[in-house]
Amino acid sequence: DPAARPAGAAHRLEDVTPAAPLRPGKIIGVGLNYVEHVEESSRSLDTDKELPPRPVLFSKPATAVTGPGAPILHNGDLTQQLDWECELAVVIGRTAFRVSEEEAYEHIFGFSIVNDISARDQRRSGQWFFSKGQDSYAPFGPVVVTADEIPDPMALDLSLRVNGVTKQKSNTRHMLFPIARLIADISSGVTLEPGDVIATGSPSGVGAGMVPPEFLVPGDTVEATVEGIGTLANPVVDAR
Repeated sequence: DPAARPAGAAHRLEDVTPAAPLRPGKIIGVGLNYVEHVEESSRSLDTDKELPPRPVLFSKPATAVTGPGAPILHNGDLTQQLDWECELAVVIGRTAFRVSEEEAYEHIFGFSIVNDISARDQRRSGQWFFSKGQDSYAPFGPVVVTADEIPDPMALDLSLRVNGVTKQKSNTRHMLFPIARLIADISSGVTLEPGDVIATGSPSGVGAGMVPPEFLVPGDTVEATVEGIGTLANPVVDAR
């Protein structure tokens, strides 16, 4: 009840500058988790064309997190292939270690959006950390919606626009490995702690897969939208 809140506890959205909802202890990214993205990645990014038998996992550091409206840094000395990926983010609420798929949802606090920004020309001998882990490469937000407000996170529309033009459009039901499987797989050997974030993978429509390829440049605006959560918008700025 808003009336029961202490004076000054609530502010109008237009009167504040939103930040990322939290600083995750760790961000675990999931690669190649939509079937059509597996195909486009094999064609444009030299990944395996066969569907992965287990989730493909990588990490992004907490220093990569940036909030809604904050800039995505484009450093032309480091990349000419800055790319986008709209992803449903799962925020862990209870410590999870060796949990089953049936138990997985008991450990979720809520859901948000991560734009998994990637410098495609900074993959090093197949390793993705620097490609995906640079500062500002994890726009996160605009809010965390608690799990009770999302009846079925495996049935959410998601989309991404660059300068108002739709580049990605899909639904979480097309994930190769659903959320429960991801939590069970990750927690089989890595403890998931409250505040950790799983970025559950990108659908097709990334810039590297376009013909010809398209990449972000300073002056662009990227908007990632997930049904029931909102839109995460960020400008691209020159970091040099």
